[in-house]
Amino acid sequence: MNRLSPASIGRLLQPSRPDPEVMNEIATLIEPHIPALRRFAWALLRDEEGSDDLVQDCLERAIGRWHLRRRDGNVRAWLFAILHNLFVSGLRARRRRGEQVAFEDDDLPSTESDPEERLMLRDVLAGLDALPAEQRSVLLLVGVEELEYQEVARILDVPVGTVMSRLSRGRERLRQYLGAGQVGLRRVK
Repeated sequence: MNRLSPASIGRLLQPSRPDPEVMNEIATLIEPHIPALRRFAWALLRDEEGSDDLVQDCLERAIGRWHLRRRDGNVRAWLFAILHNLFVSGLRARRRRGEQVAFEDDDLPSTESDPEERLMLRDVLAGLDALPAEQRSVLLLVGVEELEYQEVARILDVPVGTVMSRLSRGRERLRQYLGAGQVGLRRVK
């Protein structure tokens, strides 16, 4: 999953045999963004296999529609837009099919630190899950992926003002969520 080879790109683009130069260009431009795509997909889904599948679908779509890409456009923003659109489509499909429940819900990344950090991570992830998908996506793209508001607006196909308001509302809801769990608690030294 971490390496795109010209041969694997060629298999995705069949039946037409693409030019090896084009295949190298695709690999060179897409490959550096795969770790960020995987991080964003995991943050959206909290499922290792599901996030890998989402990234794979994103890469397949990007490679299959490479000829539709704007040459002067930002490849990173284009890839994130594809991934986000696939995620939203998957949400709609899951709503139609109904929720599936897993037996084990211990998909948190392991932290070698103290238990308090792990609990805080769990609370933050639960708070992100409690947010509407629109606010969660903006919060993750700006806060985790460090994208600029204009890039996020292009990815989500919304005005910059909408990005800013979703970010503000999402941050406030997350603060409220995290603060509600800490009411009445104080640190004793």
